[in-house]
Amino acid sequence: MSTQGDLILGWDVGGAHLKRAVLAPDGTLLSVEMAACPLWQGLDKLDAAMAALSSATGRSVVTMTGELTDLWPDRATGVAGLSRALVERLGADTGIYAGRAGFVPATDAPDYAADVASANWHATAAALARLCGDGVLVDIGSTTTDIIKFAGEQVYFAGYSDAERMESGELVYSGAARTPVMALAPTLPFRGRQVPLMAEHFATTADIHRLTGDLPEGADLHPAADGGEKTREASARRLLRMVGRDLGPCTLAEAEALAAFATEVQLHRLHVALAQVLSAGGVAADASLVGAGVGRFLAQRLAARAGRFYRDAGDVLAGDPALAAAAADCAPAVAVARLATH
Repeated sequence: MSTQGDLILGWDVGGAHLKRAVLAPDGTLLSVEMAACPLWQGLDKLDAAMAALSSATGRSVVTMTGELTDLWPDRATGVAGLSRALVERLGADTGIYAGRAGFVPATDAPDYAADVASANWHATAAALARLCGDGVLVDIGSTTTDIIKFAGEQVYFAGYSDAERMESGELVYSGAARTPVMALAPTLPFRGRQVPLMAEHFATTADIHRLTGDLPEGADLHPAADGGEKTREASARRLLRMVGRDLGPCTLAEAEALAAFATEVQLHRLHVALAQVLSAGGVAADASLVGAGVGRFLAQRLAARAGRFYRDAGDVLAGDPALAAAAADCAPAVAVARLATH
């Protein structure tokens, strides 16, 4: 039987969420947890998020996107600062995932800043490539979507940095909860007209997916745009503000119809990006689409539109059906821990 010190702790330290997976030395997934972590507000938010997780000790390996937050002036400074903070909190033996460069000691992370920065997508794709053969990862989180091909136990990508990946379609800034509705489209149809959306942070994609009934439990951990309640009525009120309307004069059914079309707009954007990635080749036409992230309900729809078989990343990464959903929600944390066991 393993001791606590033998455990492997995989961390995904994002700018908005902290995710952790705990693996036994034999690779058995023991737990997966996620906590809100508005890192842009300060490192004390990292401490609070860590405190919200259950107690576990062992060797930590980390992938990060938190270096992107405006807590630091640039990514390289963020990698250095966040790696230093993690050593202070997790121990000197903490390993940092540097994507194509593999794992590096946290003290060396600044020398690999370009490889370390926002490499969590690489970790997930690399772990899936080892476990399930050829496929296309579509990881739809609260904020972004990653679309990554893998085949022959290798990860195939046209871009590595965020800038390169946005150009290639492999990174889309559209997620299931935190994306402002005004970022989805310039107009939405309402009462027979194409109504321009107000350029205000009145509503987010959490509101539209709550109104369609698709938002998973635990997917929306941050305050609503107005700091208000997370009910269907409150979401309808926020969404209707985007077209200059109010709930009361307008009905809940009208807000639901608006949300349904906004979802179609988001799906179309993701489908365009998927088509761009697939058009570059490198993966078989019958390769599965593997969905991850709290927004993978959208990935399942994309698979149907693309005519591809759908697999849930949790079924591949977890090993335990009881942990499959959490493993898919926090795929990079589970993946980086699994990569560290090989």
